[in-house]
Amino acid sequence: MEGLEEKLKGLSLARRSLPEEPTYLLDVALQPASLLAVSCSNFTIHLHNKDTLSLVGQYQGHSGPLCGVVFSHTSPDSLYSGSADGTVRGWDVRRPGSEAVQVFKSGPSHNYCSFDLNSSDTLLCAGTEQVNDEDSFLVFWDVRKPGGKLLGVYSESHSDDITQVCFHPREKDRLASGSTDGLVNVFDLSRGGEDEALLATCNSDSSAGSVCWSGAEFTQLLCLSHDEGLHLWDLGQLDTDEPLTIFSTSDARGLPLLEDGGGRGLPGLRLLRTLEGGHSSTVRCFLWDAVGEALFTGGEDAQLLLWKPGGEELTLGKRKSKKSESALRLKSRPHKKHGYQREKKGA
Repeated sequence: MEGLEEKLKGLSLARRSLPEEPTYLLDVALQPASLLAVSCSNFTIHLHNKDTLSLVGQYQGHSGPLCGVVFSHTSPDSLYSGSADGTVRGWDVRRPGSEAVQVFKSGPSHNYCSFDLNSSDTLLCAGTEQVNDEDSFLVFWDVRKPGGKLLGVYSESHSDDITQVCFHPREKDRLASGSTDGLVNVFDLSRGGEDEALLATCNSDSSAGSVCWSGAEFTQLLCLSHDEGLHLWDLGQLDTDEPLTIFSTSDARGLPLLEDGGGRGLPGLRLLRTLEGGHSSTVRCFLWDAVGEALFTGGEDAQLLLWKPGGEELTLGKRKSKKSESALRLKSRPHKKHGYQREKKGA
């Protein structure tokens, strides 16, 4: 953490990309060799040079709001995108502007609001919006099978929009999912059926917005709710009698900022750095490049920014704020309350 702190303290704005079209930048993915992929609110995907931020190409093909972009881990020329149009599409970044080389679908009523690719590049998973005011689904495809044939569906674990699916960075069969029903579920897909695969269910007490794996060995699960709740669970305690919850607050904005970072007995957050002088509107996505020691941010002002230690901005000027109705406005229906559940099952 100390090394990261020093890197963050030295960050300053180095590059600024100013797209011509007034679009929100919603998500960003990194191909370490040379590229950034950015999903936009006009349903397009932009490819940028990660060092200069220059636009090198774009893809069109989706007819609904995008829910993310991700590069293949082992085949860096492969890029995937998910959309509320009911498709996950695979693109060849060596051919900017070309049509999708793969298209994955499930039921005609399925609109995706999240998706991810596992660490071995064999399995895609997408989470759907709520269907018929009752059900939502986790759908799976084997990327290696031609034609995008559906591999299977989980239908019992969530009852509202599945806002996040997130594979473990190292364990190809470990999957976390979050939903506006307030639940964050953890699965071991190697166990087969949905009941057997479900390892734990944690309640965020609100609509789960973002979920990610954290900790030195990625054994912890971090959740940020749509109303600024913050929760941290330790899945390393699944096979013990210890509680999973490390930290939980219904509104992280109200926590005191601690000089020493606090501890388990003293809830609080330590502010490491505030970056100013960049965006003129809401920041919608960010990505830390640990190898390049750089931070990328994108927002509703259509700007893509690169922050680096000791950086000096090469593109002057700042695009005016483009306040318009977001194409990917999050739903704010009352979420369903569920009690905390936890399953321990033998291997």
